[in-house]
Amino acid sequence: MNQYEQGSRVPDFETLEKIAKELDVPVAYFFCSSDKLAEMVKIFGGLPESDQEKLLEQLRSSMDKMY
Repeated sequence: MNQYEQGSRVPDFETLEKIAKELDVPVAYFFCSSDKLAEMVKIFGGLPESDQEKLLEQLRSSMDKMY
């Protein structure tokens, strides 16, 4: 793990999935470019699928109103 944190090694996808499972986060969490986005991914990933769909619809609706 230390070598991953130091950037001297990069985990393969299978290892990344195992780490994500241990930390209870989606794999996408590791690829977020900001803390806010990472938090959103973690929260979204923890929601039941029906709630994920509702939230996506709300976000789409908000985006449509903005543009």
